[in-house]
Amino acid sequence: MLSTQKLAELRLQLLKDKQELEEHFKQNDHFGLDRGHYHESMGELSSYDNHPADEGTDLYEREKDIALDEHYELELGNIDQALTAMENGTYGKCKTCGKEISLERLEALPNTIYCKEHSPDQITSHERPLEEGVLMPPFGKFDMDEQHETVAFDAEDSWQTVAQWGTSDTPSDLAFPQDDYQDIYSEADENISYVEDYENFVGNDLYGKNITVYPNPQHEHYEDALDEEGIMTSFGDLPAYEHDPYVDHD
Repeated sequence: MLSTQKLAELRLQLLKDKQELEEHFKQNDHFGLDRGHYHESMGELSSYDNHPADEGTDLYEREKDIALDEHYELELGNIDQALTAMENGTYGKCKTCGKEISLERLEALPNTIYCKEHSPDQITSHERPLEEGVLMPPFGKFDMDEQHETVAFDAEDSWQTVAQWGTSDTPSDLAFPQDDYQDIYSEADENISYVEDYENFVGNDLYGKNITVYPNPQHEHYEDALDEEGIMTSFGDLPAYEHDPYVDHD
């Protein structure tokens, strides 16, 4: 049970915290939310002459202000509940189970009226962003197209295009480390603008004749891979009727 002295100390702390919060709200008009549209908090008259990126930044800051305001409003409400519990003589006992709240918890969080086991703040939200409810695939709820191959420019292609400019991943984050930091993203070695590897270094004329091999690093890598596996093509050895023309006769 809390001593009279300890109860007085906690009450003074709660009153001090409440005064600071109320003064904070008074000085910033609840983070400018009392001014109506967020343009008013920035001195802007409209969005007409603003860059979309600037509008996005302003919207992000506005959303952050709303979250901070809700957080401090909740904290102020908890303080009022704790002060009311002191007046009723129930402070220090869990509102749910009625057991004594540890002194260590009350000293760390004097505005609580719950024990650790019954604190409502331990609930973890698994709700997805509201925007996903109205965005359609491929830019809403989607899976990478490894399982659903498509020739359309989909969400995976969008991610790969952006990831080419760099990500926060490191070589240790990948199962198969890449040679270049610009290739540290999902399926960075995927062929772009062609399907088979040999299409990168083999060409022909307008009539499909005069097939020519253009040596380049991709060609060397392709040849080394085939030699290492001891096969003639990426899908295995050729059948006999196709294999003979490529074999030297003794």
